[in-house]
Amino acid sequence: MADRILHAGTATLLLELGGLRILTDPAFDAAGIEYRVGPDPVTRQFRYTNLAGAAISPADLGEIDLVLVSHDQHDDNLDAAGRAVLARAKTVITTRAAAKRLALPVQALAPWESTTVALPDGRKLKITATPARHGPPLSEWLVGEVIGFVLELEGRPPIYISGDTVLYAGVREVAQRFRVGTAILHVGAATFGALGISLRFTMDAAEAAAAAELLDAPQVIPIHYTGWTHFKQGRVDIEGAFQRAGLAERLSWLPLGQFVAF
Repeated sequence: MADRILHAGTATLLLELGGLRILTDPAFDAAGIEYRVGPDPVTRQFRYTNLAGAAISPADLGEIDLVLVSHDQHDDNLDAAGRAVLARAKTVITTRAAAKRLALPVQALAPWESTTVALPDGRKLKITATPARHGPPLSEWLVGEVIGFVLELEGRPPIYISGDTVLYAGVREVAQRFRVGTAILHVGAATFGALGISLRFTMDAAEAAAAAELLDAPQVIPIHYTGWTHFKQGRVDIEGAFQRAGLAERLSWLPLGQFVAF
C-alpha cells in the first residue's frame, strides 16, 4: 500500500502510512469565524479570522487511527469541529498540558518522549515528540506548550512535523538527532500585535529555508501559511527564500483536498 498525504488546510494533514491513517492538528470550522488567542487581558487583544475553511469536511475523513495535536490552545490548530473529530480517533497524542484540558482519553508526550503504534502491515511506527517554541524567547507563558513530531517507520527516512514554532535551539537539536527525509514545516510568519508591539509566533520564510538546510531534508513540505488573517507570508515569500538559499528543488507543494504519494 503506497504512502499518501492530503492537505486539508492550515496544519491539518491526513497521512496514510503503511495503512495507518493519521490526522494532524484538525481544524474544520467554517470560514469567517473570528477567534481570540486566549482569555487573559493580553491574549484577548490577539484576534484572528479563518478566511478559507478546510478543503474537506470531517465527514470525508473516514476512519482515523491516530490524531497528532501539536497544541490545543489555538483554534487554527484545533477548533470546535476538530475537537469533535478527536472523539472518533482510536488514539490521540498531544502535549501534557493539552492532555489535562481535553475531555477524552489521550496520550501525553513531553519533548523527546516516544511511543510506538502498530501498523496494519505489521510494521511499527515510532512517534517522538519534539520541542517547539511558539514565539519569541520567554513567550511560553503567553502561548502555552507546543510540540512537534518525528515519525519513524521502517523502510523510509524519518518524517518531521515541526508544529507551530520559530527556528531556535530545539529545532536545531532535531537536526542533530535525526536524518530527516521529509520536513513538514509550519510557516506563514504568524504575527499578532497589540499595544504597539508586533510579535511573530511561527517560522517566516527565511527561517523555514534555514531549518531546511539544517535538517538537510531532501523534501520540504510547507503548511500553515494561507487562509488566516494572522499569516503574513505565503507561497511567494517561501519560494523566494528557498530560491535565495539554493534549496528551491526541495520544496513540495501539496494541493488542497487531494491525496498525493509521498
